[in-house]
Amino acid sequence: MDCRPACAACCIIPSISSLNKPAFVPCRWLDDKLHCLLFGQPARPAVCSSLQPEPEMCGSNREEALHFLRSLEEITRPDRE
Repeated sequence: MDCRPACAACCIIPSISSLNKPAFVPCRWLDDKLHCLLFGQPARPAVCSSLQPEPEMCGSNREEALHFLRSLEEITRPDRE
């Protein structure tokens, strides 16, 4: 499966500690067209490079991807009681 154009859900919803990126905040490396400026570059974090799009995560549209990742982030956050 290829990434959905102009989705960037995986660059917005999850926290990325190696970039000091909090959850639910767009990554500073996203451009105006929601493309990663680090894609294919050695500086791209391993966690980003290893994340592969899959039907369960991406759903059938961007809204489904955002919802799935939001739910996953909520249930896995360290301060969750």
